[in-house]
Amino acid sequence: MVTTRIDGTEINQSKIVDQIRCLGIDMIDAAKSGHPGIVLGAAPIIYTLYAHYLKFNPNNPAYFNRDRFVMSAGHGSALLYATLHMAGFDLSLDDLKAFRQIDSKTPGHPEYGVTPGVDMSTGPLGQGIATAVGMAMAEANLRTRYKVVDHYTYCLCGDGDLMEGVSYEAISLAGTHKLNKLIVLYDSNDICLDGKVAQSYLEDTSLRFIAMGWNVITVTDGESIEQISKAIEEAHACTDKPTLIEIKTIIGKHSALQGTSAVHGAPLTKEDITDIKEKLKVRDIPFAVSQNVIDDFRYLINTRCENEETAFNEKIESLTDKEKQELSYFMNEDKSIFLKELIYEPPTDKNEEAVRITSSKLLNAIVPNFPYIIGGSADLFGANKTYIKDGGVFSPEDYLGKNIYFGVREHAMGAILNGLALHGFRPYGSTFLSFSDYLKPAIRMACMMNLPVIYIFTHDSISVGEDGPTHQPVEQLLSLRTMPNLDVFRPADTNEVIGTYKVVLEKTTGPAAICLSRNTLPILETAKANEVERGGYVIYDSIKKPQGIIISSGEEVSISIEVAKRLRTKGLDVRVVSMPNLGRFLKQDDEYIESVIPVEVRKIVVEAASSYSWHGLIFNSKYLITLDEFGASGKKDDVHKKYGFDVESLEQKIENLLR
Repeated sequence: MVTTRIDGTEINQSKIVDQIRCLGIDMIDAAKSGHPGIVLGAAPIIYTLYAHYLKFNPNNPAYFNRDRFVMSAGHGSALLYATLHMAGFDLSLDDLKAFRQIDSKTPGHPEYGVTPGVDMSTGPLGQGIATAVGMAMAEANLRTRYKVVDHYTYCLCGDGDLMEGVSYEAISLAGTHKLNKLIVLYDSNDICLDGKVAQSYLEDTSLRFIAMGWNVITVTDGESIEQISKAIEEAHACTDKPTLIEIKTIIGKHSALQGTSAVHGAPLTKEDITDIKEKLKVRDIPFAVSQNVIDDFRYLINTRCENEETAFNEKIESLTDKEKQELSYFMNEDKSIFLKELIYEPPTDKNEEAVRITSSKLLNAIVPNFPYIIGGSADLFGANKTYIKDGGVFSPEDYLGKNIYFGVREHAMGAILNGLALHGFRPYGSTFLSFSDYLKPAIRMACMMNLPVIYIFTHDSISVGEDGPTHQPVEQLLSLRTMPNLDVFRPADTNEVIGTYKVVLEKTTGPAAICLSRNTLPILETAKANEVERGGYVIYDSIKKPQGIIISSGEEVSISIEVAKRLRTKGLDVRVVSMPNLGRFLKQDDEYIESVIPVEVRKIVVEAASSYSWHGLIFNSKYLITLDEFGASGKKDDVHKKYGFDVESLEQKIENLLR
């Protein structure tokens, strides 16, 4: 591909590619750490994309209608940073020199919110490509709703990404939804960290993608800017399918170790770097950059992109005031939603309700009113009660559908929710609490990126009964509670569910997990929705100074209150504390914590889950009535009795502890 300036002078594109390569390997050499193989092998791919196709504004990396680029092969961070620097983003040579150093703008793997031009944090393989599917779903929704939003989502992935199961799950869903604005550039070099890919991966990737409804294009020469460009043009012409462009490359191109796994994840020798630069006719001086080369690269970018943001802003003016207000929510960082009123229809026949039913009522009252709330279930709409009536189904026929059928793809669901959140949505996904393990890596990424994703986990206890230990969560609450930046709620009744949704929706950033019982629970007269924000509060108090305090969460709260009432008739005056959010409670000031659980009063935890959540409050294990073994299949009451969570067993245990 020959590219010329307006004045007729020709731009040497190979020089730009080689400059990117050499900057990348200089960064890795300076850090004495990194992955030179992808830098040398995939530089023509990322150059072609940024120089000729990617729509962006280096002076405003958050420009909303930009094309999204996901470096799913996150170990290629040096390649990305070198490109961003040369493209004009706010990344200096000093930033490149600080690659992989503490508190730098160039961490070992791309981090969202740290490096200008990085659209998501990547590193765990498969997460990037799966999240890109969520970004493409978001774009399809917004393009349909507002017309003015119209951009591509590009993703650079490698063999490792396509081996991970999460990518398979997400790729399948992308094909189902005909996300034609999603283009995956596959750096196909036949090498993985342990050696040749063929040792563990023999399938025909192209046929797999075709079978899942994708358009597939093959580029036989990964050094050819012309072939890569032609493939991207063909992808743009495809109107009913996402596109995979398989680009055959040589890992570590030009290195003495090219074509081997040895060049994947270790710095090159000084001699090899010198030889590479001699071959490429680049000065053998670390971080030496030709200003002419940078000027050429930026010229190509600016001639395409300089008016894109202005044109987009002008298009926004064509929207109605209501549409402008809605779109501004997607474009702004503040993701809080304040409800003027929360419409909830209480049960008419009796004072009890399954909290998953309460959740369903609230979702159906809230979600239809906000275009930026969207969600779904991993094939459990009927059980999770998260289906929005009259909300429509997200599909190629209706990208505005509120209900996403994720299928049995919990991991992809988690990553896709991240993609939706990165595009300004307040998304939610649902499954059983025991299956939260399947999407834990994606939850972890949401926590790192501080994304306002909501996870609705039902069937949160051994009380699911007959389904047995595979469906009875024990360690999952602990696992979620220990994840940094995850707000974990386990409400005890309808009132606390209302308080939970209020707190979660008013959060400006960060993910939250709402863990809900399947069972019908009493609506407690003393439960307080407005106390959920503090994490814990007194829900049933003693008449005088308590002789003991029972701390519970979720469905164990109503059981604990019944136990406390029975103990009062025996002369033991006990307080019950509901703890819908342990993490929030532990962050309260000392005065409040002391008012709820005074130091001098013995405290007993009742929760049918792992004891390890509670060691920050309880220092003697005999006061932990918890569960550190798997459950059993049987009727709910029989399972409770077997593990000591029925009222009679708890009454006896707690009386013995307090006498």
